[in-house]
Amino acid sequence: MIAGTKTRLRPIERDDLPRYVRWFGDPEVRRHLSVYLPFSLAQEEKWFEGLAGRLASGADVLLAIETSDGVHIGNIGLHNIDWKNRHAELGIVIGEQEYWGQGYGTDAIQTLLKVAFDEMNLQRVFLHVDADNQRGIRCYEKCGLQKEGTLRDTVFREGVYHDQLVMGILRNEFQL
Repeated sequence: MIAGTKTRLRPIERDDLPRYVRWFGDPEVRRHLSVYLPFSLAQEEKWFEGLAGRLASGADVLLAIETSDGVHIGNIGLHNIDWKNRHAELGIVIGEQEYWGQGYGTDAIQTLLKVAFDEMNLQRVFLHVDADNQRGIRCYEKCGLQKEGTLRDTVFREGVYHDQLVMGILRNEFQL
C-alpha cells in the first residue's frame, strides 16, 4: 500500500473487476475516458489476465484507489513509461460518483506523482484531458500540472469533435 492523506493506492485484485463493469457501464463515468463502450465481466477478466504481463514489462503501473477507510473508488496509473527519456502518461478514474469533487482524485494524483518522481526517477508526467472537463482540469492544476498545448478536434464524442489539452509536470515543479 502507498498511503496518501485521504487515499491509499494498492494493487488491483480480481475481486475489483465487478466494480469496473459497473463503473464503465455508466455513461457519466465514461464521458471523459478513452473507453466509450461498457465492458462485460468476461472482457474485464481477459484484460486482468493480460495485466500481469504489462506490469511485469515495466511499461505500466496501475493501482486501485481506496479511501483511507478501505472503500475502492477508482484506479490510477502511469502508462507507456519511457525509461530512456524518463516520462509517463498519467491516467485516473474515480468510478464512484459520490466521491467526485471531494479531493480524492487530487490526493491520489499527488501520491502517485511522489512515487513517480522520488522512487521511479521520472523527469516528466503528462496527460491528455478533454478541454471541456473543467473538474479534471482544476484537479490537475491543483496537483501542479500545467497546460502545454491543445490537440484540436482530437476526440469524437456525442456526435461532435472536441479538443484535448496536454498537461504536464516536471520533477522540479512538483511540490506536495
